[in-house]
Amino acid sequence: MSSPGASGGAAVSRPLLFARLVKIEHSVYALPFAYAGAFLAELRRPSWWDLLWITVAMVGARSSAMALNRLIDAGIDARNPRTATRELPTGRLRSKDVWLFTAVSVALLVIAAFQLSAPCRYLWPIPLVAFVSYPYAKRVTALCHYALGLTLGLAPAAAWIAVTGSLALEPVLLFVAVGLWVGGFDVIYGILDVDFDRREGLHSVAVAIGWRRALLIAALSHLAAVALLVAVGALLALGLVYWIGLLAVAGLLAWSHIDIARRGLAEVGMGFMTVNGAVGLLYGAVVIAAVVLR
Repeated sequence: MSSPGASGGAAVSRPLLFARLVKIEHSVYALPFAYAGAFLAELRRPSWWDLLWITVAMVGARSSAMALNRLIDAGIDARNPRTATRELPTGRLRSKDVWLFTAVSVALLVIAAFQLSAPCRYLWPIPLVAFVSYPYAKRVTALCHYALGLTLGLAPAAAWIAVTGSLALEPVLLFVAVGLWVGGFDVIYGILDVDFDRREGLHSVAVAIGWRRALLIAALSHLAAVALLVAVGALLALGLVYWIGLLAVAGLLAWSHIDIARRGLAEVGMGFMTVNGAVGLLYGAVVIAAVVLR
């Protein structure tokens, strides 16, 4: 007799199962920042060739990162009621198939790296090391949220290098800004699992200092992220479009915290993640518009 997970998987196409595995809709968290890094690198639209291969690299990188996370955390996910219905714990996808998917995704990243600037041919192992390391961070430190954030923060810095072949202060600021932005939201996300994490001996800001202080840490992280984005705009002398757009980005971030304070995280649920995605899309659009309209 087949398990409920297996029978449920039979009704869903395998491509859709893999799309769910890597939460493909969450690509909005990193891809817009990669485009932002690419457009800011030379304050003009990059070549279509570079944009194409940056996109391929990002798809390969994010897919491999999520797949590795699911493989490494499969046992934890199976014990957590919130994640027990994911594809690996239910058996709808087999580990060996996900490993193959990971290998193909890494191959996409490597192939794309060799189509971009020369340093990319040697730097692609750096994100791969980050992808493998991040899932273990919550086993050792409450700062695991920022390990995730800085992993995604590699996107704009890598795109900058992909276009120019060099690094500068601005992409470093973008790297840290995205790390704080994503890390702050992940601090909030960690509150949802605080009881489970305590039982399992896992680390998070909420486990370490409680959920109320965790919300404060998340708010401070987002305030610092906005400050760094202000510094990027000032250093690159971006125009009015950037400043108006950044004000909207800051407003979205503030609204997420106000909404949680007003209604409570239990009532807001995963709605704050929708705001997270909107922030990424909006900032990417603002940068592109600011560069194109200069």
